Amino acid sequence: MSHRLEVTTPSDREIAMTRVFDAPRELVFDCWTIPALLKRWMTGPDGWSFAVCEIDLSVGGTYRFVWRHDDGRDMGMTGTYREIARPERIVSVELFDMDWTDGEARSTLVLTERDGRTISVNTVLYSSREARDGAIAIGMARGVEAGYDRLDGVLAEQVAAR
Repeated sequence: MSHRLEVTTPSDREIAMTRVFDAPRELVFDCWTIPALLKRWMTGPDGWSFAVCEIDLSVGGTYRFVWRHDDGRDMGMTGTYREIARPERIVSVELFDMDWTDGEARSTLVLTERDGRTISVNTVLYSSREARDGAIAIGMARGVEAGYDRLDGVLAEQVAAR
């Protein structure tokens, strides 16, 4: 396992993104679920910021994310939590405002801890192969990798503060 993002396509409708973090999974889970922490790392590639980050972390609860580009463009997404098993698993469905994924996508985040490090696997199931391929084509992995690199820094601060 590597500290670099590994992207695979386990099926014709899925993208799996795997990354190792030097932090316990409780901290990684917190960074996915506490707005003040999430806003520090999930900003996407350079030129984007996290304008709206609202989370109701409960089964059936919703979240609302809006990213804003330096040129004023917004990209928004709304989701609903289907399963929460702290600190190991989050399952949600999400839909982008512009619906470029042709319907809801199902995101399953699994966090596994080994020797104080966390293996994060985020698998997204799209409505079709075309939707999955569209996510790949727009550079989703580049944005995720940039965010995960920032997450490393946030986690290092959290570990040092313990």
